[in-house]
Amino acid sequence: MSTGGGGSARLPSRAEQAEGWRAPGQDAGWLNPLRERFLLRLLVRKELRVRYRGSALGMLWSYVKPAVQFIVFYIALGVFLQLNRDTPAYAVYLFSGIVVVNLFGEVFGNATRSITGNQALVSKIYLPSELFPWASMIVALVHFLPQLLVLLAGALLFGWLPSATSALAFGMGLVILVVFTMGLGMITAALNAAFRDVENFVDLIVMVATWLSPVLYRISMVEEVIGGTIWWWLYQLNPLTIVVELFHVAFWRYTPPAVQGVAADPSLAGPGEPFGLWWAGLLIAGLTFLLGTVLFERSKRRFAQEL
Repeated sequence: MSTGGGGSARLPSRAEQAEGWRAPGQDAGWLNPLRERFLLRLLVRKELRVRYRGSALGMLWSYVKPAVQFIVFYIALGVFLQLNRDTPAYAVYLFSGIVVVNLFGEVFGNATRSITGNQALVSKIYLPSELFPWASMIVALVHFLPQLLVLLAGALLFGWLPSATSALAFGMGLVILVVFTMGLGMITAALNAAFRDVENFVDLIVMVATWLSPVLYRISMVEEVIGGTIWWWLYQLNPLTIVVELFHVAFWRYTPPAVQGVAADPSLAGPGEPFGLWWAGLLIAGLTFLLGTVLFERSKRRFAQEL
């Protein structure tokens, strides 16, 4: 077919498609982040440059924000409410949960705004839409690394020693958290392109996430109040609860050299000790990711019109 003078654009032949040519608008779906790694890297660099443009501290904010958050919670709850008396190494316990909810909040919030925040790119040129929430997730992981280093240093000061158990718990918790949050993020990103109210609901969820999981308090306190009820099981099946407890296993629960009595405390035990309901977390995360991928794929061709 002719390509000029109002004629139709020539579609790639089967031989060209076999060599990697694709017709405009055709892509690899949920595999786009793997196949378009170069574009993904460009988007990640763009996100980082935009975020710290004109900033004097730059990446140091990745340390400052969680540090201030930790100090406020530790003074208010650990000192004033004296939770540090009943919880050995409360500083490690607290920061183990804070890094979880911070990563959850950043991935969830950034992924939700990833399509609307890149309106100029989405509406004017063709790019695989999946790259935008995935770039947001990678940027969040970049900010997560400094917090993880601080957590490791704090745990070592309290006598923590790395082990196969702690490594497995950390890896499992991180996988559950990222897969679950990306699933939620793709759902809300698709909905937010049509209804801007969605990002406000996400902000509310992120705001209360710290209190919906055992970040500031011991899970045994929740069991004392609602144990044996359906609310107790729903609380335990909250993926954030599962991930926070896995991080406690990884960095706090096994620190006996400097914190005597931590591992022996019976109130720390839970179903399937030491990894609790990890299988439920993986199942819920996988189903959420599948649902988010399907909804995002069905919605992405309307993004340009909705924006």
